[in-house]
Amino acid sequence: MIRGSCHCGAVTFELSETPKWLTNCNCSICRRIGALWAHAPTEKFKLSYPEDGTIDYLCGDRTLVTKSCKTCGCTTHWENLDRPRYKHMAVNCRMADPKDIAGLRIRRFDGAETAEFVD
Repeated sequence: MIRGSCHCGAVTFELSETPKWLTNCNCSICRRIGALWAHAPTEKFKLSYPEDGTIDYLCGDRTLVTKSCKTCGCTTHWENLDRPRYKHMAVNCRMADPKDIAGLRIRRFDGAETAEFVD
């Protein structure tokens, strides 16, 4: 299990399974926020935050919404807006306890150019 939260603790998450790897993407948003993503089916995540506790950011093809804490600004996760087709999401493991992600493989994803893993 991976647990994490934003800096102030208003947004928390749990991932009930350990992913095979974490994704380090170089797309325009991911490289700016320094995210390290754990992807999984939506039902594997438990999120907790106040109803008005996040700032939503849409960019690119507008199929994902990136969520950041409204209080401290940390980007905690993204949700898929095309849920009928894609039933997955990701949490930013930079917000996780380092012990929870120690030893996990980190794969580099070229989201800026090829949309392929480059490792």
